[in-house]
Amino acid sequence: MISSTGNSRIKNIASLKKSAKARKEQNCFLVEGPRMFFEVPAERLREVYLTEDFEKKYAPKLQKYTYELISDTVCRHLSDTKTPQGVIAVVEKQEMTLQELLRLEEHPCFFILENLQDPGNLGTILRTAEGAGVTGLILSSDSVDPYNPKVVRSTMGAVFRVPFAVVDDFGQMLDTLQKEGIAIYAAHLDGKIFYQYDYKESCAFLIGNEGNGLTEAAVAAADRKILIPMKGQVESLNAAVAATVLMYEVLRQREWSDGQ
Repeated sequence: MISSTGNSRIKNIASLKKSAKARKEQNCFLVEGPRMFFEVPAERLREVYLTEDFEKKYAPKLQKYTYELISDTVCRHLSDTKTPQGVIAVVEKQEMTLQELLRLEEHPCFFILENLQDPGNLGTILRTAEGAGVTGLILSSDSVDPYNPKVVRSTMGAVFRVPFAVVDDFGQMLDTLQKEGIAIYAAHLDGKIFYQYDYKESCAFLIGNEGNGLTEAAVAAADRKILIPMKGQVESLNAAVAATVLMYEVLRQREWSDGQ
């Protein structure tokens, strides 16, 4: 059993919790809690650390796993939550390239996130994307790390299943999508109400930064501007909520095209 937080392996795991740079360099991230842990694809598991209590509670399910025991103190040190649940796993990252995303479906639906910063928003968007059948997500490189512990936790496992790519050249990515015949929609106050468009063909939706929205360059590059209508004195929706509204309109049109 590892009982010291000064252990070299524990120090390394702690760096994966705190540092996006460390996660990028080592090509892995942390998963904690039984629900998330048991959803990790077996081929992506690198290391597993359990407390004795966790081992006793889940003994039958753990027979196929190789793991090492850690003390409760070490578990608290590694956990990103106030109430650790006894399991920490080091998992291999699995991002796709833009070209790989483009090959997934004949008529894809992508959500493009420009400088999104809130981990909870990204986690919710990933989780909702799975529920709504979105083809995949595309993130600008200045967005929050999709492997941030708070993002991973809030996806409820969708981070293992929803394809996504992180792109360095945002403008070039938009140009590539348009050359592939994918219509790009940007939320804008001067836009047309979103449900007046047809999303059955290939489409992509731009979602901007929580505080500043989309950049002028992103809006200018879009094919069409769309607007989510508001009642009362509300000026805008939370980024994740706006994405959800759009995702389910696409799903509605594609699954129930006659509006029934």
